[in-house]
Amino acid sequence: MRINVIGGGLAGSEAALSLADFGNEVVLYEMRPAKNTEVHHTGNFAELVCSNSLKSESLENASGLLKEEGYKLGSRLLQIAHHHRVPAGKALAVNRETFSEEVSNRMENHPLIRIERQEICSLSLDDSVNVVCTGPLTSGCLGEFLTELFGDSLFFFDAVAPIVAADSVDFSQAFVADRYALEGDYVNCPLSREDYEVFWKELVMAEVAEVENFSDRFLFERCQPFEEIARSGIDALRYGPMKPVGLIEPVTGKEPYAVVQLRKENVSGSLLGIVGFQTRLRWNEQKRILSLIPALRAVEIVRYGVMHRNTFLDSPRLLKQDLQSKIKKGLFFAGQISGLEGYVEAIVSGRIVAMNVNRFVHGCRTLIPPTETMIGGLIQHVTVSGRSPLKPVYANFGLLPEIRIRNKREKNRVKVIRAQEEIQRFLEGVER
Repeated sequence: MRINVIGGGLAGSEAALSLADFGNEVVLYEMRPAKNTEVHHTGNFAELVCSNSLKSESLENASGLLKEEGYKLGSRLLQIAHHHRVPAGKALAVNRETFSEEVSNRMENHPLIRIERQEICSLSLDDSVNVVCTGPLTSGCLGEFLTELFGDSLFFFDAVAPIVAADSVDFSQAFVADRYALEGDYVNCPLSREDYEVFWKELVMAEVAEVENFSDRFLFERCQPFEEIARSGIDALRYGPMKPVGLIEPVTGKEPYAVVQLRKENVSGSLLGIVGFQTRLRWNEQKRILSLIPALRAVEIVRYGVMHRNTFLDSPRLLKQDLQSKIKKGLFFAGQISGLEGYVEAIVSGRIVAMNVNRFVHGCRTLIPPTETMIGGLIQHVTVSGRSPLKPVYANFGLLPEIRIRNKREKNRVKVIRAQEEIQRFLEGVER
């Protein structure tokens, strides 16, 4: 049976590579570069359009647990990500260019993957299996087809942070360190109270770019523009992306009043992403506002921040727990279009869906990961939570079944141990 994967982002690339490695012939459809989006810059597969960080690898963090599960499940993209990592403390950050280039090379040279560079506006639902991984930037015509098929889909607005040239940073006004460590990988740009208050006052008055059909009711909390955070109160940024906790300024020996963190975008460190500074400010305003930070007075912005609309399905109403349509057999969804938010969430869901499609085409029962695992908890939330309207969800320990332990750190530690045991049991069942 023909298997079509629509969309060459993280979920689609993972699904296509996994299905082909299972021995299936795959046709991968990707509209880029013939038709681009407002945030993509290349025609490469698995292009990272927001941050270059895949978040923490620590098992004290929910994202770290999800990564471990992804490795155990055999994720192809997580393996590639490790080959292209750049220093970022406890986080797995990658060189976004070389990462997507390797994914693209593997896809283009795989004997069982045929790539079609064209926009898909409808799906053949009777004679093929379709895996829709078009992500947050699903094209208008495919979105119309899905709306006609399912009814209204949902959407949220998301934003991207600027990237700056490292040689435009005044390192005499900055220091390199991780939180709670003497050394590290983040470039920290401190602000005094006076600097911060000037920065905040100018930021909340800065002009923003118009976005079609924009409503702040549809801002996803994890990617809120930093100017929106600032408008909630003068100290909001200091408790958010500009928090100084755990960072000691070498000159004063104290925590700064506020700090802006920069993270390497490539191995050489010539490009730096501004952590947590997703924005929809006009481009000239981005330059003006960032120049108020002492270490960034002469900043050169090499990629400006932008806002875009994310499309996703009302998954509790439309999808089963194997991420297959409730009304159209053989139609699967993975990644953000299913309501999962985040790079690793997209990758691991792509792997799970590939495992299920492989079983589906061979007449086997599809799989539902245990809800005690992080990927199982994520899928449970977006398919059976019943919450309306559905909001995108990222890995967090609150998704896992409760354990009666008062201490939060100990509770999460026990949840991790339980998840590790359950994913192992799940994999042993798959092998049988």
